[in-house]
Amino acid sequence: MTLQKLSIDYLKIEAKNFCLQYSKEKIHGLYGVTDGKAVGTFIEHEFQNYLEKKYIYTKGNSAKGIDLPSEDIDVDIKVTSIRQPQSSCPFRSTRQKIYGLGYNLLVFVYDKKDYTDDGNYSILEFVSCAFVDKERTGDFQLTSSLLSILNNGANKDDIIAIFQDKNLPGDDITFNELADEVLETKPLLGYLTISNALQWRLQYGRIVGMPNSDGLYKLI
Repeated sequence: MTLQKLSIDYLKIEAKNFCLQYSKEKIHGLYGVTDGKAVGTFIEHEFQNYLEKKYIYTKGNSAKGIDLPSEDIDVDIKVTSIRQPQSSCPFRSTRQKIYGLGYNLLVFVYDKKDYTDDGNYSILEFVSCAFVDKERTGDFQLTSSLLSILNNGANKDDIIAIFQDKNLPGDDITFNELADEVLETKPLLGYLTISNALQWRLQYGRIVGMPNSDGLYKLI
């Protein structure tokens, strides 16, 4: 079989098909596993194996930082439990919280249940699968606050006050540069909750509950 070149449109289709297929499978190797990172790694590897059977694409590595790094795809895959739908990602700059992470996200949210009939096995029900455009991967509270004051004629001091109120990481130089950029280039509303830490902590509860929106494609 001739392999096709992977595109974002194909990726969305295959992510949905993968979720529908794997939500029905008995997975014996995950029975009793409570480590969310181990389950997430398993799902991500299974999805990559699923794609490799049909498509040609560039796989990421630790140096490239994201899972599907080619310029026409530029997607990081995130897998998380519905019990606490969140993950971490590298902190690159404070600007990410306003203008997004710099890459698209494909977010799988699963509900894992263990069963003892017919041998011990797990079922992974994918309760949500969403594709988020890179421009929409900023922090919801921060971007919504900035958009609100910008629409009411905010000046630079008002913007810096928002940064301080939201405990944005950075010093006076960072805040001044960011405030100038915000005045020049209005951000888009972000859909993530991004908590400050040594790594960004990304929370996806809003995405799970949202319908299709600009830059958000609910696949499941």
